[in-house]
Amino acid sequence: MEMTDRKKQILKIVVEEYVAAAEPVGSKAIAQRMPGKISSATIRNELADLTEMGYLEQPHTSAGRVPSAKGYRLYVNELM
Repeated sequence: MEMTDRKKQILKIVVEEYVAAAEPVGSKAIAQRMPGKISSATIRNELADLTEMGYLEQPHTSAGRVPSAKGYRLYVNELM
């Protein structure tokens, strides 16, 4: 799986929202901060990819996502 610009943008939003609120971040919160119009389903697919790649974790089945240590490292090294 490739780390696309859209995936990086979503990861950046997840990290920033999680740091601000300390709660798992869902697709609706991400959609509100994404430039342009992207469906919640598309965002959920990207979140699933980022989770599979190890950048995000899902604490509960119905919960949003939280950054993993790998996700924080990418954010600090490339996205800040």
